[in-house]
Amino acid sequence: MNRIANYVLAAAVFAGSAQGAPIPSTNATTTYHRVMVDGVEIFYREAGPQNASTIVLLHGFPSSSREFDTLIPLLATKFHVFAPDYPGFGLSDAPSPASYAYTFDHLAETIGDFLAMLKIKHHTLYLHDYGAPIGFRIMLAHPGQLHALIIQNGNIYNAGLGAKWAKIAEYWADPDSHPEVVKAFLSFEATKERHLVGTSHPDRYDPDTWISEYADLSRPGQRRIQAELLYDYRTNVASYSKWQAWLREHQPPTLVAWGKNDPSFIAPGAEAFRRDLPNAEIHLLDAGHFALDEQTDEIAALILQFMAKNPE
Repeated sequence: MNRIANYVLAAAVFAGSAQGAPIPSTNATTTYHRVMVDGVEIFYREAGPQNASTIVLLHGFPSSSREFDTLIPLLATKFHVFAPDYPGFGLSDAPSPASYAYTFDHLAETIGDFLAMLKIKHHTLYLHDYGAPIGFRIMLAHPGQLHALIIQNGNIYNAGLGAKWAKIAEYWADPDSHPEVVKAFLSFEATKERHLVGTSHPDRYDPDTWISEYADLSRPGQRRIQAELLYDYRTNVASYSKWQAWLREHQPPTLVAWGKNDPSFIAPGAEAFRRDLPNAEIHLLDAGHFALDEQTDEIAALILQFMAKNPE
């Protein structure tokens, strides 16, 4: 009975925070919330003192803010941390593509409006994978709001595209002739390999991660949503030069913590940041695409040291 009572109590607390005024997070305890943004319910994680500097964590594909579960408590003792799920991902709404355009422009617009709704006007951005093209669009739209950048396998250089992107480029050129690209991209094998390929510490990866990600990808409507985003990814590659020029002009304090064994976004993509940001702090870690899973303590330490050197 005690266990059942605890579940009921937890459900009541969550429902209250979702429907009424959120319970403030003042320490490393993570709280979970939902907010309507442009007609889409966005789920997000929050932790840390509200009067501290803000770090916004933008997740990759095919994950959600859940990928930051281990990092958030390590940062939240010093920073106010937010981690939203994009539309179509995690616990946020996944409206039909008939009613919501799944483009990176639109995801960035929604997450930018999310930040505005929560009055997050000055922040550091942590960008992983899909978080990079979303984050760079937000930066260019609101350049005065960025304090610093933390980039973890979030690519904006042609040199950072691994071998698999050649096949994806064929899909961009003629999507109807290459349905096998989407099928492979969304397969269970690919979902698992995104975590394990390139790791020397497979014991640090929770199998439930890719099992739950694949379950999300298998939900009704997901194939079309993710196919549209994969097709739209070509607009990110086309924007690389614009984003690089923005970095050269603005020179934000930047930390690059990159899993150097990532076959998708390869190590030269990390090193390329130095060309546009001579003062960037760049670390190549012995890890794969989801470097945070196996280098949690190392990445958290790098962030804390970097933020101490670059106070807001």
